Amino acid sequence: MNDLSTIDFHYRLKATDGAARLGEVVTPRGIVNTPAFMPVGTAATVKGMYPEQVRELGADIVLGNTYHLMLRPTAERVAELGGLHAFMRWPHPILTDSGGFQIMSLAALRKMNEKGVTFRSHIDGSYHELSPERSVEIQGLLGSDIQMQLDECVRLPASREEIARALNLSLRWAERSKKAFERQPKGRALFGIVQGGDDAALREESARGLVDIGFPGYSIGGLAVGEPQAVMLAMLEVVNPILPADRPRYLMGVGTPEDIIESVARGVDMFDCVMPTRAGRHAQAFTRFGKINLKNARHADDPRPLDEESDCPAARDYSRAYLHHLTRCDEMLGAMLLTWVNLAYYQSLMKGIRTAIGEGRFEAYRAEVKDGWARGDIPPRG
Repeated sequence: MNDLSTIDFHYRLKATDGAARLGEVVTPRGIVNTPAFMPVGTAATVKGMYPEQVRELGADIVLGNTYHLMLRPTAERVAELGGLHAFMRWPHPILTDSGGFQIMSLAALRKMNEKGVTFRSHIDGSYHELSPERSVEIQGLLGSDIQMQLDECVRLPASREEIARALNLSLRWAERSKKAFERQPKGRALFGIVQGGDDAALREESARGLVDIGFPGYSIGGLAVGEPQAVMLAMLEVVNPILPADRPRYLMGVGTPEDIIESVARGVDMFDCVMPTRAGRHAQAFTRFGKINLKNARHADDPRPLDEESDCPAARDYSRAYLHHLTRCDEMLGAMLLTWVNLAYYQSLMKGIRTAIGEGRFEAYRAEVKDGWARGDIPPRG
């Protein structure tokens, strides 16, 4: 392990192919090769996976959820037990969100003002307060390498007035978050979060405001919340040219393989989403042939694996008939195997993207991947 006090957080841009970027996010706990997909470890675990499996699939970094961890087991307890890395046996980089999105979507009786957010836990109804300063303090106690400012994420559709109000509040909270973060050890990083909903002018205002404040990395929030994909991509085309080329860009909560490859084409470096793990628990497999529903009766007598060319044993060595049987019986192993399949495919996709950008053939790779999805997994008759 490196001496964590000797390495500064920074981003190295290694190559570009159009707007697509190949790079490295350098942290004291290791390098994150970008474009990167970060498996989501909401409660200090990637559901259904051993940490060693997640690493072996190619993940350089995982995500932890501030809202869930502050409620259970609490950030103070995690700190007393040696920090989140030791607690979950993941010695590599960890990114934590601010908790704001989950408060908006999960907490009961929430109230917001300039100071922050007060809410009752969805677990036991207990009362909590989360300010920009407290969010940064919690993330510091967890010991995460990349942390997020507290922001307000507005659900779309929303009025321009409401989006603008949340944007300006988030900018003020960004300044407070940055000031609170100054007390944390060298080598960690705090990202600002671009808001602005589906309004191009407001997105530009938010991005420029955050650049003026100055952060070592920038997140793009408030997208993939129900708006059409075309709207999300249009907002990326507005925001990314404004953000500094020497800082990583993280699109929060995205998404499907198609969302990812299209967002890479528009200059995004980092992604996270619960989709591959959640889909695995619901009999859905992501493969180079597209998404496959293992509950479908057509798999009941199919001896083929999901992908005989995959490096992942779960995709290569188990028959579709067996995976179908497990999912129909609600056996735990079915969810575990399909989660393994999905995270393996996501990491394989990211590796292919990185290789293609480095070789200057990203557009050809994007077309090849999308053609595979379009062909599907049903073998031709005859």
